[in-house]
Amino acid sequence: MTQQPVSSPRRAVPQQASRGKRPVRGGPAGGRPPGPLARLGRQADVRNLSLLGVLAILVAVGGVTEPDTFLAGSNLQLVLTQASIIGVVTVGMTFVIAGGGIDLSVGAIVALASVWATTVATQEYGFTGILFTAVVVGVGCGLVNGVLVAYGGMVPFIATLAMLASARGLALQITDGRTQIVTVDAVLDLGAPGAYVLGIPPLVLVFGAVTVLGWLLLNRTTFGRRTLAVGGNAEAARLAGIDIRRQRLYLYVLSGLCCGIAAFLLIILSGSGQNTNGNLYELDAIAAVIIGGTLLTGGRGTIVGSVLGVLIFTTITNIFALNNLQSDVQQIAKGAIIVAAVLLQHRTLRRTGGA
Repeated sequence: MTQQPVSSPRRAVPQQASRGKRPVRGGPAGGRPPGPLARLGRQADVRNLSLLGVLAILVAVGGVTEPDTFLAGSNLQLVLTQASIIGVVTVGMTFVIAGGGIDLSVGAIVALASVWATTVATQEYGFTGILFTAVVVGVGCGLVNGVLVAYGGMVPFIATLAMLASARGLALQITDGRTQIVTVDAVLDLGAPGAYVLGIPPLVLVFGAVTVLGWLLLNRTTFGRRTLAVGGNAEAARLAGIDIRRQRLYLYVLSGLCCGIAAFLLIILSGSGQNTNGNLYELDAIAAVIIGGTLLTGGRGTIVGSVLGVLIFTTITNIFALNNLQSDVQQIAKGAIIVAAVLLQHRTLRRTGGA
């Protein structure tokens, strides 16, 4: 007797396609909608394009109001050189804010590092002594900030505000209110046109190198992922095995390092050290970071956006200076343009469904 084969249960064949059911929105050919990372990437692209649009408008305004001066090669070099110093500070500020912190002491640290590196005793060690001192002072101040915030339990606003007052006071005490002139030729020569590489000032090259390294560190390393994790949700990051206190310490040390580099660049540019150096750098850096797309509450950061924010601020300052507008008018107009730039970004994001 021949045994009949046992029939397996019939599989349910999906009939959505034959019934004309609509594919799921958001994905290619009816696939899944884009995930959070894809949406964040799209939002970042839209923000950067918006910032580029604002920068293009400012360049057009400068070209119309002062066509012979603004678009001159020397003036463009000046804009990039001025942007380099605050730009390096802003890269460090981006990491701190993305990690959920804030640093109000960056301008004071730049001042302290610049005057400590230009004392008579320091200049006796030449180029190396000035560079080493500026970097060490910056890192040391950042280390103090990090210890107070990460291990001392202090609120970042209070800890860095205390550093701001202390660093400014120490810088004034070192200089006794006087300007310290740099006499080391190896330092001064870096600011001369003869040191330009293909028409690019060395300060701009350093700024470019810091920007690239900052972008790689934030977007392509474990350090960057941990920074965003701590800034987004510190408790979740702790449960995931991240040492949040050590990570916060590293962020403030990194910010201090950027301040030390910026102080050395400022010494090259001005040929001196003054206790008034870095005035309001903290406000410009924070504003550039926020306009660039980094969340003030942490968890998201963009180096490219921060750099574009710096360029926008520097271009605004240059345009107003060329048109001989007073400082109060410059500040009012700068604030209005900042608000307009942010509103433009939000409107663009709403149109694309990114916000």
